[in-house]
Amino acid sequence: MDEQVPGHGVEPHADGLNSRLNWLRAGVLGANDGIVSTAGLVVGVAGATADRTTILLAGLAGLVAGALSMAGGEYVSVSTQLDTEKAALRKEERELATMPEAEERELADIYRDKGLSPELARQVAHELSEKDALRAHAEAELKIDPDDLTNPWTAAWVSLLSFSIGALLPLLAITLPPVGARVWACAAAVVLGLVVTGAVSARLGGARKRPAITRNVTVGCLAMAVTYGVGLAFGVTVG
Repeated sequence: MDEQVPGHGVEPHADGLNSRLNWLRAGVLGANDGIVSTAGLVVGVAGATADRTTILLAGLAGLVAGALSMAGGEYVSVSTQLDTEKAALRKEERELATMPEAEERELADIYRDKGLSPELARQVAHELSEKDALRAHAEAELKIDPDDLTNPWTAAWVSLLSFSIGALLPLLAITLPPVGARVWACAAAVVLGLVVTGAVSARLGGARKRPAITRNVTVGCLAMAVTYGVGLAFGVTVG
């Protein structure tokens, strides 16, 4: 069992960090979008009408459309990234088959640029190439783990579920309370939700919490204020 340096903790390393950041991006952005876009939609409708059914239907339509849009967008985006990774690996495989010595020298140059002495860089490149040349080049040159390529379906499902969960917060908060408290209840729920997602994203990403929370809350409040104003301008509000 590896010993840990006292007070040093367990730091994220490249082999797990990229995968974790992909999940973080899809999950947290999906939840944030669900909260902010749905809150803006239902608050805007609430500014125009006090009819609970109208607000609920608008919110549900926004939830379904937004979740599908997020999932589809993530699938297309990550599929493009996956195609790029596969193409880069195929190219590297062809180069290793046709010019192995040149590729080994290239790998040695990469490690020399990282600070190794020329002799040690050549030794590392040779030993890694003997063991698994494609993996060595993929990780050092392409920054790709051949066994952990991006998964578009995972990103799509994470986005769909996280958006839906986030969207439920403002939807329930504005339809359950009485008329006079709807907008304020929704605003309070949205602020709380954005504080949580901001704190979670900062913690998992190793960043400071306050800037992340401030950004989330500011964007959410601005979206609600603008759409509520539009609703007031084009409709009749009660309470």
